[in-house]
Amino acid sequence: MKKASTILSHLSSLPQFKVLKQQECYSKYIRLLSPKWQKAVAFLYIKEETLFIAVTHPSFKMELNYNRDLLKSLLTQLNTYDSHCKTMTASKVAIFHSKYYPVQKESPSTVPFYDECASGNFAVQTQDSDLKAQFEQIKERISCNK
Repeated sequence: MKKASTILSHLSSLPQFKVLKQQECYSKYIRLLSPKWQKAVAFLYIKEETLFIAVTHPSFKMELNYNRDLLKSLLTQLNTYDSHCKTMTASKVAIFHSKYYPVQKESPSTVPFYDECASGNFAVQTQDSDLKAQFEQIKERISCNK
């Protein structure tokens, strides 16, 4: 019985599945990036000597734009050290925000719930019966909230 890895390696060597090898090289390239940039990159591909990098958030776009030379040099190093990724060459780098990773809006803030700090032990010093009843209701509410 054949192992799954041998079956997958055989399938990936077929011409109709050459995209799988490219995808493996793309994932290797992403793993070479720093952990912060790994989270920033949604996906990437190479088309017509241009490395297209899709980012998950628009703020990462500016930061990666400053490091285009680093991204290109990392790609050339991957080409030299990995024989499977020889076809990955790019002279330009294009960075864009992916519409498949929209900016997450902050959820509405929840109402904070606090424990009751009052004790409800106070003397009612009024002669008015309506006012005295109101104070007793307040005492009951305080004791219920504890």
